[in-house]
Amino acid sequence: MSTRQLISSGAAWEAVVGYSRAVRVGDHVSVAGTTAAGPDGPVGGDDVAEQTRACLVRIRAALLEAGATLEDIVRTRMFVTDISRWEEVGRVHGEFLGHVRPAATMVEVSRLIEPGLLVEVEADAIIAR
Repeated sequence: MSTRQLISSGAAWEAVVGYSRAVRVGDHVSVAGTTAAGPDGPVGGDDVAEQTRACLVRIRAALLEAGATLEDIVRTRMFVTDISRWEEVGRVHGEFLGHVRPAATMVEVSRLIEPGLLVEVEADAIIAR
């Protein structure tokens, strides 16, 4: 039987909603939808590339806590509020993961949980070491 490791970001919403920033079971790590939400509004303001960068930095931190790295990512999902800005999001995704080339999905959504958030990213990893 595999053990289940829960990774928390410390956000109050985790207990209220009943989720973890990431969950590791065996060699599989799933990282929850991650935004650039900050105490004073979105990290990066209205710059979707900077928000994407903040998402991926947070995902990297969660993976590291679970014993994984960006290189272990096999799938990402990107939710954007304006698909016409796909290239800005995609370029940052490529900066972090272009060498890994995970299966990736990007879709437009009508809005995210807080006004001003422009992108949310999920990731799944398999530790292959």
